[in-house]
Amino acid sequence: MNNLIGLGFFLGAIVTSSFAIAETPLRVDLPLRSEVIVPIRKASFDQNGKCRTRRQGGNPRKVGGYFVFDGSQDGNRQVDPQIAVGGGFILHGTNSGLIIYDKQGNFINGVSQNCFNQGIDPKLFFDAHNGVFGFDLWNPWDKEKKKPVNISISETSDPRGAWSTYPVPAPEGRDGGGIGYSRHWIGYSFPGGPTQTFVMKLAEAKAGKPATVYHFKGNLGHPVQTQDAIDDLYFIKVNGREVFITRVYETEDGTPAAKTISKLHGLKYMGYPRQSPQKGTDQLTASGDRNPKNLVLQGGFVWFSQAVTVDGRSAVQWHQMRLNGSLVQSGLISDAKRSFIQTTIAVNRQLDVLVGFQETGADMFISPRFAFRRSDDPLGTLQPTVSIGEGQASTNGVAWGDYSGSVVDGDNGLDLWTIQSVTDAGGKGDTVIAKVPFKAR
Repeated sequence: MNNLIGLGFFLGAIVTSSFAIAETPLRVDLPLRSEVIVPIRKASFDQNGKCRTRRQGGNPRKVGGYFVFDGSQDGNRQVDPQIAVGGGFILHGTNSGLIIYDKQGNFINGVSQNCFNQGIDPKLFFDAHNGVFGFDLWNPWDKEKKKPVNISISETSDPRGAWSTYPVPAPEGRDGGGIGYSRHWIGYSFPGGPTQTFVMKLAEAKAGKPATVYHFKGNLGHPVQTQDAIDDLYFIKVNGREVFITRVYETEDGTPAAKTISKLHGLKYMGYPRQSPQKGTDQLTASGDRNPKNLVLQGGFVWFSQAVTVDGRSAVQWHQMRLNGSLVQSGLISDAKRSFIQTTIAVNRQLDVLVGFQETGADMFISPRFAFRRSDDPLGTLQPTVSIGEGQASTNGVAWGDYSGSVVDGDNGLDLWTIQSVTDAGGKGDTVIAKVPFKAR
């Protein structure tokens, strides 16, 4: 079914020293301002406090030969599912709350997002360098009208323990941000207002100390999840012609600075994805965004996937890019009758890749899918698409969860996990979580 197109012919030397091969910076930015944020510190999954248990998901089983289990089952059209894996646990977030499972798919604990200073649209990560989980919550309803971005960091790799939450003011901001990390920094960017990017030091947040937050002018791009053991944090921005790569690094006085380069990317498909059809209705559904929803730095390369328009339908495009903006390889998942939507990517330490997405069409309901490749597969190709469920009804609106989620296992750096939405019998957004195991080679 899938038309797989490869670009790029030579993998090249693995680069871990960031801008050693980069061109002259387009610009160098310094923070416009900084402030110290005192954290709200408590064991937020403590059921002896105000956090009532929110029980969701489980039911571990095999589907198509792969281990899967249910995530949240209470979504409407905007489930916004995310996961992070590490410390022997899976942390799962949606617009309704946060849930902990073990790696066998058993429910451990769950709470409302009110327990983390309220907010919506969590984006999650597990930082294997520092052994902590992290996520953000956007709170536009706070009484002080600061619209804080709540950055929550666990004290250890056990998400059942203590967390520190940093309410960072973003008074002119809007929903739609992204979170990333490196060994040294946490980074966040969002639309709206004059300062749309901030960074803070991960060591301060892990320790639960008052943390200095540095605000940059404008939007530096989407922050990257840095799986390589480096201190620098990257932000990526892609438009119709160019890719902008920004490196945030620590200066001699301990404050951050940001260097940006740009390059023509040469990508064939960059049109925003069209809305997609569903079975049994004229109601089209959102397909995602050509702006990637997650980016990974692994093996000295940036990896991302995006939804784009190909021959009038939404398709999934994925890429491996050097840190100077040049492409190593690209691949395309498209079909003349089906639409592929809502994509994310995961990459392990062997450079094996998983691309998660959903499939829909006039003859089917929205259904969860993934495809993967081993690092020695031909460039630009994925192995056959895997189904981990089938949708049961159509949705009743255009909106359809902004995010799928795909991540590496932070404990072994090998296994890849994905969470995808699927329509239930009422047309609502349920979720399924799947594991793709890889052996060391």
